[in-house]
Amino acid sequence: MEYVTAAPHSRSEAAAPARSGRRSLAVALLFGALGAAVVLLATRQRWAEGTATVADGAFPLTAKGSDVTGVPAALAIVGLAALVAVFAVRRAGRLAVSGLLALSGAGIVAGALVTASDSSALDEQAAKASGDTSATVDALTHTGWPYVAAAGGVLILLAGLLALRYGGRWPAMSGRYERGTARPRRAARPADPERPEEIWKALDRGEDPTGA
Repeated sequence: MEYVTAAPHSRSEAAAPARSGRRSLAVALLFGALGAAVVLLATRQRWAEGTATVADGAFPLTAKGSDVTGVPAALAIVGLAALVAVFAVRRAGRLAVSGLLALSGAGIVAGALVTASDSSALDEQAAKASGDTSATVDALTHTGWPYVAAAGGVLILLAGLLALRYGGRWPAMSGRYERGTARPRRAARPADPERPEEIWKALDRGEDPTGA
């Protein structure tokens, strides 16, 4: 009788999708978490600065990223939530969450780049400092932090694209944590009739002490 053994290359080909799935999962987690951290850090930094003319002279003004726009920080949190939710859903739900992750990254990039040269936050501060609602900021300069936030958005976008491409190979939350799953009850052990305390304990638990 002849025995047919699997060729080594066939086994390696079968294991290739699993390896690529693990690599893509690790890269997506790294990109998503790092991207969100970068965005949240960047929005807390100084994006613009200038001066306002008041009675006592020039008054310095600064605006953080969160003063200019709240979009990148909000979408970074959405992206983190979507990254976690990828493992809690399957099939169509995973595809939808992966798309949300990618869109969050794209929105961060757009929001950061659009407001990179925005001066409205400083103009509002200049109006309050001078008491003139038509006042604008002078000597306006911008920092590179909006572009750092955009780079973080790119990382989140890449994580979403990886989830869309390879998410079907990633593991899902264990079935024992899924809603509606009940643990099987252990069968009641009949109480020993010669030990009255066991009979009373069985009655307290709502069990039939005879085991019938």
